[in-house]
Amino acid sequence: MLDLIILSLHFFICFLISVAIWRGPKDVDLHSSSTGTAEMEPDGLILIGKEDDIKRSQRITAKVNGREIVVFYHEGKFHAMDSRCYHEGGPLCLGEIEDINGQACIICPWHKYKITLETGEGLYEGINPLEPSPTPQWQSKGVKQRIHEVTIDNGNIYVSPPDLSVSFDSDYFADKYKNSGDLAMEK
Repeated sequence: MLDLIILSLHFFICFLISVAIWRGPKDVDLHSSSTGTAEMEPDGLILIGKEDDIKRSQRITAKVNGREIVVFYHEGKFHAMDSRCYHEGGPLCLGEIEDINGQACIICPWHKYKITLETGEGLYEGINPLEPSPTPQWQSKGVKQRIHEVTIDNGNIYVSPPDLSVSFDSDYFADKYKNSGDLAMEK
């Protein structure tokens, strides 16, 4: 009987620990120098951070009107997009950047979806079955991920607020995780 009580207590403690890990601390960014709520400037641009800090960390996440975005610094250029993948909301801030067919792409860590940093296009490798010897080639699914315009001024990085009159597939997950803290590891 004592064994049953100890075993039950052990499982209960393990359950509590797993819930604590799953919930985790809010507003913690595991891959960038800082995370925070961005500030709106008088000209409508939203201050994200210092250019040098983002260059050093290579990426940073920030909240823009409650929407989490990620800014990447890759090969001398800044790119900003919604931080949640259009496919199932994977945390793009934790993804790797790869060159695919001459385009810099973020690879979603959950399902390996490929998204161009420049345009937000989803890429896939497909074949033309009508060819006698079909060879896989990279093709576009169209623009799936919302891209945010980046402006550099006086050593600061700014993004323009999103134009919500045009919708993108990533908007669903941006809205789903809006104002909910950093849920990068949550599915």
